Amino acid sequence: MKIAFFDTKSYWKDSFGPLAAKYGFEITFFNERLTPATAKLAAGHDATCSFVNDEVPAEVVRELKNLGIKVLLLRCAGFDSVDLEVAKECGLPVLRVPAYSPESVAEQGAALLMAINRKCHLAYERTTKFNFDIAGLTGIALVGKTAGVIGTGKIGQCMINILKGYGMNIIAYDAFPNPNLGLEYVTLDELYARADVISLHCPLMPATRHMIDKDAIAKMKDGVILINVARGGLVDSEALADAVEAGKFRGVGMDVCEKEHEYFFEDRSNLTQHDPTLKRLLSNDKVLISGHQAFLTVEALDAIATITLDNAKAFAEGKELVNEVK
Repeated sequence: MKIAFFDTKSYWKDSFGPLAAKYGFEITFFNERLTPATAKLAAGHDATCSFVNDEVPAEVVRELKNLGIKVLLLRCAGFDSVDLEVAKECGLPVLRVPAYSPESVAEQGAALLMAINRKCHLAYERTTKFNFDIAGLTGIALVGKTAGVIGTGKIGQCMINILKGYGMNIIAYDAFPNPNLGLEYVTLDELYARADVISLHCPLMPATRHMIDKDAIAKMKDGVILINVARGGLVDSEALADAVEAGKFRGVGMDVCEKEHEYFFEDRSNLTQHDPTLKRLLSNDKVLISGHQAFLTVEALDAIATITLDNAKAFAEGKELVNEVK
C-alpha cells in the first residue's frame, strides 16, 4: 500500500516512518495540507492520511476517487473535515483513530485550567524579567468548586478523574448520558448556571457548532473559567471575545480555535496582518491558547501511528474495519 501523508511535521515522520516499514507500507510525506489545491499530489497512491486541519470536502473526495485512492485514513478522532456522504457515494471508507491517549488530551485541559486560574503565563512573563511582584496574580482554590463537563466520552471521563482529584464537584451534560458512570447529568442550562469551570469534550457537528454562543455565555456565572480541548467550532469566537473584554470570564484556556486552519502547526509570526477576532483573544491576559498540542505526547503519537496503520492493514487484507466512520 502506498500512502500519501499530508501536513507532515517532524514528529509525524518520527512516529510513522519506522513503523510503516514494519507494515510493508510506502509513505510519501507531503508538507502541504490536503486541500482542493493539493489533492492532486495523491496521484499514484492507494490511500491518503490526513489530520484535523486538512480539508476533505466533496470536491476533494471525488478527485481522490478519480486519482485511484481507495481509502481515507484519518490520524485523529474527529472526522468533521471529511464529507462523509460523498465518501460513501464514492465507496471510500473513512478510517479514524477513535482513541489514542485520552489521558494526554485531558491533561492538557487540566494544564490550561491550572495555568489560566493561577496566571502562570503572566508570572512567567514577569519573572523572566526579574519582576517578582505577585500583585494581580490571584487565583481561586478549585477544591469544593463545581466543574461542568460537556461530553463524557473517554476524554471527558479522564478530565473528570483529574477534576475529582482537585476536590471539585462534578456535573455533566451529554446528548447520550452514560448511566454506568455514576455522574450527575443535568441540562445545559443548569450546567451553565451552576458551574465554576466548564470543560468541553464533545465532537463538532451541526448540532454542536457554536453551542457556546452569546446566549449560552449569558447563562453562565460571572467569573466562570472555560476550557476547550475539543474543537474550535464549538465556541463562537466573536461572542467569546466580547464576553472576555466585558469581564465575564475569570479565564479561558483553549487548545483549539475557529481560525486554527489558517494558523496552527505553522509559524505565522512573519504575517503583518492577523485575524482580528483571534488577535483580540490573544491580546487579553485572561485568555491562554495553545496550538492544538493536546495530542502531542510520546504515548499519543505512538498510538496514533499504530492504530492508523492497523486500519490501513485491515483494509488491505479485507478484514473488518472496526474504526470506520459510518
